[in-house]
Amino acid sequence: MNYDIIIIGAGLVGLATAYQSKLKNPKSKILILEKENNVSLHQSGHNSGVIHSGIYYKPGSLKAKNCIEGYNSVINFAKEYGIKYDLCGKIIVASSKEELPLLDNIYNRGIENGLDNLKYLSREEFREIEPHCEGVKAIKVPQTGIIDYPGVAKKIKELFEELGGEVKFNQEVRDITDKGSEIIVQTNISEFKTAKLISCAGLYSDKVTNMTNKKNDVIIIPFRGEYYKIKDEKKYLVKHLIYPVPDPNFPFLGVHFTRMIDGNIEAGPNAVLAFRKEGYKFFDFNFSETMQTLTWPGFRKIVAKYGKTGMGEVHRSLSKSAFTKALQKLMPEIQENDLVTGGAGVRAQACDRNGALIDDFDIVKNGNIIHVRNAPSPAATSCLSIGNKISELIEN
Repeated sequence: MNYDIIIIGAGLVGLATAYQSKLKNPKSKILILEKENNVSLHQSGHNSGVIHSGIYYKPGSLKAKNCIEGYNSVINFAKEYGIKYDLCGKIIVASSKEELPLLDNIYNRGIENGLDNLKYLSREEFREIEPHCEGVKAIKVPQTGIIDYPGVAKKIKELFEELGGEVKFNQEVRDITDKGSEIIVQTNISEFKTAKLISCAGLYSDKVTNMTNKKNDVIIIPFRGEYYKIKDEKKYLVKHLIYPVPDPNFPFLGVHFTRMIDGNIEAGPNAVLAFRKEGYKFFDFNFSETMQTLTWPGFRKIVAKYGKTGMGEVHRSLSKSAFTKALQKLMPEIQENDLVTGGAGVRAQACDRNGALIDDFDIVKNGNIIHVRNAPSPAATSCLSIGNKISELIEN
């Protein structure tokens, strides 16, 4: 089973990379290996479904560049193939005067990243848009939207296969041997040979990277994000998307309100350390994966830095009342009995040995092997752009 390119992982980044590579070289023999029985079953299918505008990201970073390019690409893709999306816009709300300098920083980043029509809103103005929201000032971001990302993934797979690409499911990669002239990929079922290899393994990107790079100094720490859904009779409380001003020292956006493409409204997520990489429930546990996290030198530094914040996240995970109180910062009217348990996702957060939580996309190339070590939000929005960049990188 010889291939020109093998791609590990059928999430949005892996699928988009395979598709873009096939478009560039229609005659190339390309295979996607996926350990699950379908596409986008983890991060790509458990995210909030938001089309991100790029307002938060450091100008010039891979996140900023690929989000802006990917934003346009994913919208055009949705238009062309009839995938549901809605550019409903969002507001980012400062709850106190102390948050106003941080709100200004976000606005300025948006301008630097080329976003048009950003607008400051006074309390009176943003309450015209979101009459049940509370705060002192807000930014209106018209570019933000919502989309059916699992639908995007399924369509990319379909197009990739129509071009002659192959996808094999239930194939968990166990070992990779780089012989220079060829790369041998061993799965739980089969053995494959390829000239070039790209890993887009998400939550297991560190494990796959370690198969060819013993000096890899990054691990994935899984953070579970839990959501509540707002009862149907209280959906009127939220018209668009409502976000708080995020804590600049913590790499998550804080609990917010998100309209979903299926008509539901989600509230959340929190950010709780997961004790299993695919641990979608509080008590999901894997001993070896937990020990990898707890014994990592960088993790101890994270605990020292974010311990108090982390305990607050755990408290909100265990206490619906505490979760509701966090939501009331933006929406005082919301009550505990307005919320029903929703879904959860697990974010693959790369962490280095020194305790730095890697904020940008992290892509490393060694010979004919590329590892995507970190692809956090906005990877879904950016998938077609990231896939294009990786497909160019593997050819050079």
